[in-house]
Amino acid sequence: MGETKVIRIEDVSEFVGQTVKIGVWLRQKRGSGKIAFLQLRDGTGFMQGVVSVGDVDEATFKLAEHLKQESSFYVTGEIHRDSRSEFGFEMAVSNIEIVGESEDYPITPKEHGTDFLFDERHLYLRHQKPFATMKIRDEIIRAIYDFFHKDGFLKLDSPIITDSAPEGTTELFPVKYFDKDAYLSQTGQLYAEAGAMAFGKVYDFGPTFRAEKSSTRRHLTEFWMIDAEMAWMHQEDSLKVQERFIAYLIERVVDNCQVELKMLGRDVEKLRAYTKLPYPRISYDDAVKLLQDNDFKIEWGVDFGSPEETFLAKRFNSPFFVVNFPKAIKAFYMKRHPSRDDVVISADMLAPEGYGEIIGGSERDTDYDYLKQQIISQHLDLSEYSWYLDLRKYGTVPHSGFGLGLERLIRFIAGEDHIRETIPFPRTLNRLHP
Repeated sequence: MGETKVIRIEDVSEFVGQTVKIGVWLRQKRGSGKIAFLQLRDGTGFMQGVVSVGDVDEATFKLAEHLKQESSFYVTGEIHRDSRSEFGFEMAVSNIEIVGESEDYPITPKEHGTDFLFDERHLYLRHQKPFATMKIRDEIIRAIYDFFHKDGFLKLDSPIITDSAPEGTTELFPVKYFDKDAYLSQTGQLYAEAGAMAFGKVYDFGPTFRAEKSSTRRHLTEFWMIDAEMAWMHQEDSLKVQERFIAYLIERVVDNCQVELKMLGRDVEKLRAYTKLPYPRISYDDAVKLLQDNDFKIEWGVDFGSPEETFLAKRFNSPFFVVNFPKAIKAFYMKRHPSRDDVVISADMLAPEGYGEIIGGSERDTDYDYLKQQIISQHLDLSEYSWYLDLRKYGTVPHSGFGLGLERLIRFIAGEDHIRETIPFPRTLNRLHP
């Protein structure tokens, strides 16, 4: 007889009726004097193992009874279908081989406070909720690469250490770069614009940093951004790319993460409805008037906060765009509106259900003299932007782009209450450990 095949939990459906071996950790256990139910995990999924007195020797049954939470072992047994299980399968255990014992695992099967769970984040990642969210994160990341590859984009990595502050200096982390002052990047967008002039359509995807002293459920100090830039493209065509992009990412999660969405209690049909295009658009002007008509104390020219975004989201049953924001509250590189000097050709995509902004974008201004004056008027160092201005000197073309916050998107798709749940080891205003 051949050696028992070692498999993973995610593959058990292919081995019904067969005896296999799986390397697992023990999540929990329960049972009576004659049967023990072991809740198992292996990093690919969760499954129950049933140990019965009549099926194993006395030593194996005693071992099962005395297993501690998060002990690691090889479990051998026959795979059965189980309609009562959410997973649909279970193992009739015949043998257990201990690999690593666990004593006094700190995250016991009871309610724990948020601070405790994130102090123990290195262990909390083993549990079902973060497991499901990280699996969804992984699917979204793979889908991002797939979308851009199929759409003819080149991946162009932007530097993480920069000498300039494209969106202001107050939210930057300074670093010493040998004998010079430098910053951790808050966006790769300007470099992506250079890439678009070389390759037509590019995107970058990497960590970015914002020293914003905010502790809301939407903010991290370290997060992942996707910046896409497209030459020969005006804003309306860019919006079409953005909505196709988001619909594609949602569809991929709905198609490939059904188990994980169920673990998180996410309404799959509601998510599926968010793939219907086109997404609605509302102007900043109309959004402000709508808010004012509903007793919000907001003046034209002010950016929206969480309450305003949540109210607007309730008016739409899908992601939607707010277009043409005031020039004064947007970055210096955004293109001026052709008939108004007080707004720029820009758009934020807001998620429904109150999850807020997930994409910010605009058409980029191509006027060398105007951009130079904008840099000077915002008290930025002109010498640090000389390379950026060169893009307008040597064959400038209409171009547009956008930035997507990965963790904000995950929070929306996974239905998470707080953004700290969406990244393996969150960095927030008050958290730098573990």
